[in-house]
Amino acid sequence: MSDYTTTFRIVDADDDGLISATELTRLMEVLGQPITPEAATAAVARMDKDGDGLISLEEFAAYLG
Repeated sequence: MSDYTTTFRIVDADDDGLISATELTRLMEVLGQPITPEAATAAVARMDKDGDGLISLEEFAAYLG
């Protein structure tokens, strides 16, 4: 899982251990690929296995792995 930890921490701007749709939206803007808040929410929902509306490191790694 450590392969994804650095990337996760970059996206987790508020360092709370979770990625929100807002953080994902900001990341995509910085990368020059802006997305709507609705698209970010949908992307989070695809990765969010426990239904809390946020992406944990475990969910992030499972999705990318």
